[in-house]
Amino acid sequence: MASPRLETFCCPNRDAATEFVVTFQPVLFGALGLGSASLSLVVAVLQILPKRKGYRRLGQYPLPRPASSSRILFIISICDILGCSGIIVRSSVWLGLPKIIDRISVANSTDAWPEAFCVGSAMWIQLFFSASFWWTFCYAVDVFLVVKTSAGISTIILYHMITWGLAVLLCVEGVAMLYYPSISDCEQGLQHAIPHYLTTYAPMLLVLVANPVFFNRTISAVTSLLKGRQGIYTENERRLANEIKIRFFKIMLVFCICWIPNIINESLLFYLEMQADIDDNAFRNIRNAALITWFIMGILNPMQALLNTLAFHGWTGFHVDFRLQPRRELAWDSISTSVPNAAANNPLVGTTLLYQSHVQEGKKSTSNGQHHSDAISVLSEGSESSAVEIHISSDLRDYEDVDADEESLENSVRH
Repeated sequence: MASPRLETFCCPNRDAATEFVVTFQPVLFGALGLGSASLSLVVAVLQILPKRKGYRRLGQYPLPRPASSSRILFIISICDILGCSGIIVRSSVWLGLPKIIDRISVANSTDAWPEAFCVGSAMWIQLFFSASFWWTFCYAVDVFLVVKTSAGISTIILYHMITWGLAVLLCVEGVAMLYYPSISDCEQGLQHAIPHYLTTYAPMLLVLVANPVFFNRTISAVTSLLKGRQGIYTENERRLANEIKIRFFKIMLVFCICWIPNIINESLLFYLEMQADIDDNAFRNIRNAALITWFIMGILNPMQALLNTLAFHGWTGFHVDFRLQPRRELAWDSISTSVPNAAANNPLVGTTLLYQSHVQEGKKSTSNGQHHSDAISVLSEGSESSAVEIHISSDLRDYEDVDADEESLENSVRH
């Protein structure tokens, strides 16, 4: 799991609260973490792999929409998978070499391998889960910008600079302060450890506080956009708005389920750490609650990879397509080359793309309407029908003079 307590544990002169939780049933804790991370990694990888004809995953159909949000969701899944891989390696070593924990606890030891592995594995896990937090925040910002402005693929470079830069900076800064002056003789005291814990939990708290605000503003903007097209709010548009709300709710629900236990556990351990004697019988319930949330963290933290892919893509099935396929061009760069692939999988998608290609050729001057269509479709990626409906609905309202062309295209596909 991703907890700063595991990095603190790498110090031989660790605090009593960290010693209490990390050394309680380490074999059981390692086995639970290994099982949870392995299951999450396997299912998450299965979810993002391309599927055979007839099975759809995120981004499989080249609907013309900004690609930044789709790429962000994919990067979040990759960060979660890499974080799970670190948990698997660390848990496997701890289970296979149980004496490594005892060797970490030896002060002024000449054997650097246990401490190096402890620090390296803890930093790997923290780095990629922290990057996942920053990317989740960028996703909330991006979907809001897609609706309000014409943000597109170019913003992904800025997101890379922000997320990886902050993740690496905070991780290195926190660890450097924690292990000062040396890893074998860490400086003790709660005030010394606070900067490390802040760098770990700052991106997590940012997502918990800021993402709901951005998601709510995005939903309001989408509702206004749907109502303002021609003053009509149909059942299809109402259903699409509800699906977008559910999509955002699932993302935040997964985040809260996986990481709220960390905040609760850290609060309990900080309370124990401030006590003169944590073994006092008066703190028995606090100790039990800390242990319970500690094991819950060990199970739920790695599960973020699995649950995130379900929230992003839904269940994509086991029908993985291992055939090598040529690199697909971005939809708005070459819609005409993407139409045959889309039509082969779904005639209705093919119809939509053909129709939009025709509209764009005849109505290039009305780019604002196309932006609104792109903005809504990028938020409804989890629902094939919704994406198609909003494209057809918005285009029909913007381009009433080509209704006959659209109808003829539909008829040609049916026959």
